[in-house]
Amino acid sequence: MWVIALFDLPTDTKAERKDYARFRKTLLDDGFTMMQYSVYIRYCASIENATLHVDRMGKRTPPEGEVRFLTITDNQFGRMRIFAGRTRKPVPPPPAQLEFF
Repeated sequence: MWVIALFDLPTDTKAERKDYARFRKTLLDDGFTMMQYSVYIRYCASIENATLHVDRMGKRTPPEGEVRFLTITDNQFGRMRIFAGRTRKPVPPPPAQLEFF
């Protein structure tokens, strides 16, 4: 499963910029990586694990702005088509999974 965090947070005041930076740092500390500005992704081994991360990050949402979380399967993520200018770029490979026996 992949969790995609999409957010639009205000940065007009010093307090809002601090909230934005704090939320972004919390995403990174929770294992999300930046896909593009205001779009962060995280691989999860199961829907239960994805739900755990979504709930955790949802509780840390700043008081102003909007955050959305989208959960998709690895197969759906792999079908993503990426275009940059006129050149189509290949989809980056998914991260290696850890296996515990």
